Amino acid sequence: MPHIDYYFATISPFTYLAGPEFEAVVAKHGATVTYKPLDIMGLFGRTGGVPPKDRHPNRQEYRLQDMRRRAIVTGLPFQMKPAHWPTNMAPSSYAIIAAQNAGGNVGPLVQALTRSCWADDKDISDESVIRACLEETGFDPELVNSGLLEGAETYAANLEEAVAKGVFGAPFFISDKDERFWGQDRIDDLDRHLSGEF
Repeated sequence: MPHIDYYFATISPFTYLAGPEFEAVVAKHGATVTYKPLDIMGLFGRTGGVPPKDRHPNRQEYRLQDMRRRAIVTGLPFQMKPAHWPTNMAPSSYAIIAAQNAGGNVGPLVQALTRSCWADDKDISDESVIRACLEETGFDPELVNSGLLEGAETYAANLEEAVAKGVFGAPFFISDKDERFWGQDRIDDLDRHLSGEF
């Protein structure tokens, strides 16, 4: 059974856009996944990246065009300029970590949180929004306040691990054979890899 370490950020538009396709590939191959939310801004600073607002205008314009096109391709509802972006990623990330520790399928929770940001104009640092996403995906809403110290430690450790393993953006997928795939547009390649093509 293949395994994937999935590094992502809850405020990343491409994490949102990757969700259904990634989960379909996981199901197709019967893969297991460790979900590793991290501080994407911290990752940029550690690996030579630049936050979107600080990028050259050419890169900012391309990002907006690419987001629009990817949303059309995926068919997902999408707000180009969500009302609560950027926002504090830590509370939603801690909830994902707590849910993963509790057991159950975390993929739908990741999608619910990223959808809340990028389609529903909700603030995913708000406890009520996180509670609603937990409840919607079958988790105890009280996980929002569960294991906060462990959540903070794991969140920080995910960033350190990501840097050590060659991660520099989100979404980022690493197979158990150390094949690395960056971006929503590389899920087809991940699928091929899991099929044994490379």
